[in-house]
Parts: sequence; C-alpha cells; structure tokens
Amino acid sequence: MKNRYIYWLAPAALLVWASCGKQDKKGAAAPPPTPVLIADATVGNATYYDSYQGTVISINTVELRSQVPGFVTGIFFKEGDIVEKGKVLYEIDKRKYEAAYQQAAANVLSAQANLTKAQKDVDRYNMLLKNDAIARQTVDQAVAAYETNKSSVAVAKAGLASAATDLSYATIRAPFTGRIGISQVRLGAQVAVGTTLMNTISAEHPIGVDVVINEQDINRFYGLQKSSSDTTFKLQLPDGTTYNKTGKVLAIDRGVSSGTGSIKVRIQFPNEDDVLKDGMSCVLQVLNSQSGKRVQIPNKAVTEQMGEFFVFVTRDTTVKDTGPDKTVKDRRDTIAKQIKVKLGPRVNTSIVVMDGIKAGDKVVTDGFQRLRDGGRITLGAGGPPAGAAPKK
Repeated sequence: MKNRYIYWLAPAALLVWASCGKQDKKGAAAPPPTPVLIADATVGNATYYDSYQGTVISINTVELRSQVPGFVTGIFFKEGDIVEKGKVLYEIDKRKYEAAYQQAAANVLSAQANLTKAQKDVDRYNMLLKNDAIARQTVDQAVAAYETNKSSVAVAKAGLASAATDLSYATIRAPFTGRIGISQVRLGAQVAVGTTLMNTISAEHPIGVDVVINEQDINRFYGLQKSSSDTTFKLQLPDGTTYNKTGKVLAIDRGVSSGTGSIKVRIQFPNEDDVLKDGMSCVLQVLNSQSGKRVQIPNKAVTEQMGEFFVFVTRDTTVKDTGPDKTVKDRRDTIAKQIKVKLGPRVNTSIVVMDGIKAGDKVVTDGFQRLRDGGRITLGAGGPPAGAAPKK
C-alpha cells in the first residue's frame, strides 16, 4: 500500500512542477527601464592650447673675462642692476699698460724725427746731384735710409696701437645694455687672460623661451613662424599666473636630434617690466589649430574602457508588445546606445568631442553605471548644458 502511494505521488509532483514552470515562463516580465539623467550635446566655442615645458633664456648673454692679466683695482656697478652700454664695470691695474703706451708713443716720435732727418738728407743730396757736387751712390743711400725710417715709423705706430689696445682692455665696459649679475671677483683679486670669469651680463628685453618639440610638429611651427596672432602663444609662469605679453617664433634650430627625434624652438617675448628671468621654468601654451566651434558634452558622461572612450546616447525605438488578449501593439521605448568617441580637451566641466556624436544628441550623464548597450531607460531631468561653467 505504501509503495502504491509513492508511485502516485511522484507523477503528481512532476505535473505540478511542470505547470508552475510554464506559468513562470509565460508570466516572466522584461527588466524595468533604468532611470538616468541626460544632457544635450551642444556646439560651443572651444579655444584650447597645447602645452610645452619651456625655459626662459636671454637672447643675448655675455660672460665678462679680462683680456689682459692683472689685479682688480676697481668695481663700478651695483650687482643685479641694469647697466648701460659702455659703462665702466671693472678696472685692471693699468700702470704697466700706461707705461707701455707712453713708451710706444715716444718710439713713434723718435721714428718720425729720424724720418724727417732722412727726408731732408734726400732733398739736400738731390740738390747737390743736380750740380754734380755729390756722387749718385750717396743719393741712393740717402733714399734707402729714408725708406727704412718710413718703415720704422709704421712699426712704431703699430706698437703704439697695440699698447693702446692693452690699455683699453684694462678697463672693462658693458658691451650692451643689460642686467649684470653677482661679481665673481673682488677688489685685489688676480685675473688671468680669458680664463677668469668676472661676471655675466644679459639683455632681458626682448627675451626668449626655449621649448623642445617632436619632429612631427616642425611644419606646424614653421607655419607659425610665418604667421601668428596675439592669441597664438601664451606663457604660464611658475606661480601659475599667465604672462600678459604675447610672443612670436624667433628661431627654429638647424636640425633634429637623432637620439630623441626632437628639435628646439625659441619663442620671443617682450620683457619691459623684467618679469621673465633668465633660466626661469615656464609652460608655453600654443593655440591648437582645431580650436573653434566644437561639439561639447559634460565630462562626467564619458567612460573609459581599455584606453578607449565611450558615451551612452538615447535612441527611440519601436517594439512589438503582445497583450493578455494576444493582440500585438507597437510600443515606443527609449534605449541607451553605447558610442565610441574621439575626445578633445576639457572646457570647464565639459569636454570636446571630435568624432562620434553630433550636436543635438542626448547623452546619459548619470545612471549609466547600471546600463548595458541597448538597455531600456527612463529619462530624468536634463543636466547642465555642455560647456556651461559650474554654478557657484
């Protein structure tokens, strides 16, 4: 009896389980739409710059070294000041050079006196030769002595010029108007010819900024060298502020470095107020050629996957819906479509989209973390317009 009850119960249980499975399958409902927030992709003005690490460099810098040996007997400037061209900066003990100059000047006078005497001898002997009162040989010797004395005068004058040059080198003057640094020698110090660095002077207006660019950008900078505007170059200072003067391409180096594939470019900036200092680090910002009216979306709408960028955009679609009475009706649904995009720079809280979507597309800004490609969504309130500045 017990076995008969078991045999009857097992088929009944299977029947109930099967009927329940069919009911669950028939009554299964699609997952509910995901609530999201959206914003419109808009077209806005996107002016942006490419950044290059730069170094301020004086266009004209000279190291001051003595061209004559001696001891420093005078320093005539204030360290760190602007000095005018020709101003006396240092003086080397000049007593020896003054004495040499005076001796050279005396040698010139002596040579000129000998030349004058030789000239008179030639004139007198020529007069006597006309009257056959002197031998031709004597006249020829007088003429030769005159030429020798003429050469002696030239040698003496050359010696005088050399002595004058050495004497002038004992006084070191500013070769151009610029800012002089801290003196490397003090009064009484001995300096050697060409080896002792005394000071450095640099012209600071105008001034240059050196940047290193990739060889792919060479043609771009050659174009900027021929034509640029007041907004082409901006300079960010070490304290984060922007320099209020505009620059232009001064020079592009002669060749590309074979080791790094880079080339140096020098941008010139005015520096009347002495804001830029030689050796200062800065960031050169160069106007991107793709600046202009561009599609922008909120930056928070972008997701990154394996180095690629995507956004979800809304799409309206029609689906067939079968009612309880087995009638088929069209139902309008809104779905989220995942789109791969190519991004530009950020503008405030938005980001430029170079390719992938167009103005007017609605992008999902919140709730996309729970979305899948093609998933149904329900629209919430729109986010701020693309490109808008954040509210304070």
